Amino acid sequence: MKQYDINNIKSIALLGHGSSGKTTLADSMLFYAGVTDRIGKTSDGSAIMDFDAEEKKRSVSVSTAVYQLEFKGNKINLIDAPGLFDFAGGVSEALTAADSAVIVLSGKSGLNVGSQINYDQAKAAGVPVSFFIGKLDSPRAYFYRVISTLTAHYGAVVCPVVIPYVEGETVVSYVNLIEGKAYKCDGVKYTETAMPESDDINNMRDVMLEAVASVDEALMEKYFGGEEFTADEIIEALKKGMVAGDICPVFGGVNQTGEGVGLALDILSAIAPSAADREYKVKNGDALGEANCNPTAPAAAVVFKTIADPFVGKLSYFKVINGSVKADMKFTNMRTGEDERLGKVMWLKAGKQEDADVINAGDIGCVAKLGNVKTGDTLCAAGSTVEVVAAEFPKACLSMAVKVLKKGEEEKVSQGLQRLCEEDPTLSFGTDKETRELVLSGLGEQHLDVVSSKLKNKFGVEVKLETPKVAYRETIRKKVKVQGRHKKQSGGHGQFGDVWIEFEPCDSEEMVFEENVFGGAVPKNFFPAVETGLRDCVKKGTLAGYPVVGLKATLVDGSYHPVDSSEMSFKMAAAVAFKAGIPMANPVLLEPIGTLNVVVPDDVMGDVIGDINKRRGRVLGMNPQENRKQEIIAEVPVSEMGDFPTAMRSIAQGRAVFEFNFERYEEAPPFIAQKVIAEKAE
Repeated sequence: MKQYDINNIKSIALLGHGSSGKTTLADSMLFYAGVTDRIGKTSDGSAIMDFDAEEKKRSVSVSTAVYQLEFKGNKINLIDAPGLFDFAGGVSEALTAADSAVIVLSGKSGLNVGSQINYDQAKAAGVPVSFFIGKLDSPRAYFYRVISTLTAHYGAVVCPVVIPYVEGETVVSYVNLIEGKAYKCDGVKYTETAMPESDDINNMRDVMLEAVASVDEALMEKYFGGEEFTADEIIEALKKGMVAGDICPVFGGVNQTGEGVGLALDILSAIAPSAADREYKVKNGDALGEANCNPTAPAAAVVFKTIADPFVGKLSYFKVINGSVKADMKFTNMRTGEDERLGKVMWLKAGKQEDADVINAGDIGCVAKLGNVKTGDTLCAAGSTVEVVAAEFPKACLSMAVKVLKKGEEEKVSQGLQRLCEEDPTLSFGTDKETRELVLSGLGEQHLDVVSSKLKNKFGVEVKLETPKVAYRETIRKKVKVQGRHKKQSGGHGQFGDVWIEFEPCDSEEMVFEENVFGGAVPKNFFPAVETGLRDCVKKGTLAGYPVVGLKATLVDGSYHPVDSSEMSFKMAAAVAFKAGIPMANPVLLEPIGTLNVVVPDDVMGDVIGDINKRRGRVLGMNPQENRKQEIIAEVPVSEMGDFPTAMRSIAQGRAVFEFNFERYEEAPPFIAQKVIAEKAE
């Protein structure tokens, strides 16, 4: 593959809701460009971009894929991002590397939630957007209804470019509004045909011309003067409008057969912004700013994706921001300050790589076996200190306990999870100090199921995912005074310890121990043994075996034997007093309570509040947010939050954003306490 000027390198991300047809559209584009000999299908695992074993098994994209192709004098980097919310980290990866994005819609379902979220993400990242309305061969697919919805949401930026001419419910031809010509499509191939007479076509062309005229004053004068625009003028205006964010071109077609796809790719190759147009948010020391790719500056590259493979090793995808990247170059990781030496650099062809001599500014490549390099890191050669602010990744929201099915494989599971977390920034894992469980956190049930499957297929270890245990506590509600007496006689010295201890509630998390013994009833040298005995006991309460908190123990009296008494005897006596006294002190179970902050659209606020109430939550307040959203603040028991992410995804259709943090412990209702105690007794 030859080298291209920065103005002829175009990285295009394909985004959209799950099952909108992004991966199939990518296959159609590759077929039209002559890269492949057929259009693959996600359903049978033949799609080029779905090369991962999990994707073939599930018939859905779970990770970002890149295919680099040469097309009509340009280098086009197609970046196919997953559409399911569980794999939303792939969208962040794609937007870090992309110069523009095509949001793929279905002509049947139109502008759905995932597409709206992708549009907002692209705009936040400064990435220009266009739309492809596909599946126009499906029953109930209606291009003009989708166009109307887009215009209602985004206004005058919506600019039709390639539209279908429909007779009845059948697409007869596609009209290139730039040229004012109609084309008959045979798969990806298209031939000119007679231009049909249609009010829809005339209206769409007027919409396009208005959008084009608004970009440039000279064009505006021509427009109002009644002069016709040339095709070149329209193309330049569309590109200028996309870069500025003032125009979002719209194309129509059929993803699987390729109808209209060739027209769309031809036009995109001409109007899509190049790498020279992309502005990145950068840090230079403590200063924040924006910068374009610079071919003459010292080399710098941002890592936007990582693949962990137990055999090949770590593979890092990067986009060159400045200069050129070659094999054996020395870089500094701006996050760690550590030096990294690159091995051979490669082009990306979905699941395959091709050796490259050099990767120039604005282009994409990959390198294997970098050390402590993570997704989002910026690598700088000598003379460069720029650090790219990568797209923000969604935070993990669902946690599951990982149970290793075979003893002795705990270390292999931990190592496998470590590698997978390097690959996916939306994953995290760690050991819960309270429950001693290995807890894995991700974006949803399917996300964590894929991780479990990868552990088995890539690292040869099997695990089971379960609901994590809840770290309950126990405490007492009244004051009691009890005796603890330990006496044991055997051959030689016996064992004797006798204590009277008062147990009462207090506000401390740790047990508070005091002594108030008069007259030497218990010698001072046995006080530490009594305290040690009690501290060992509070680790497991008498109700359900959970740690006891809010407890004050005062040693007030006792007796000893000058020969048989020992530290062990008094430690045992303290344990007897604890086991006898706590059940008499009205013990209760405490459950952890967390503060929930959830931002949801106004139209589902009632449903979300209803769900919180069902979880024994207390709504503390609501704050209005931008874009017709509300922030709900509530307190909810931790035990009720296990499936909250799944419920929010169902209620708000992926539009809810929430944060949940532990706040304090509260007494559990009797029916909850009885259930927990019964489960522990089994």
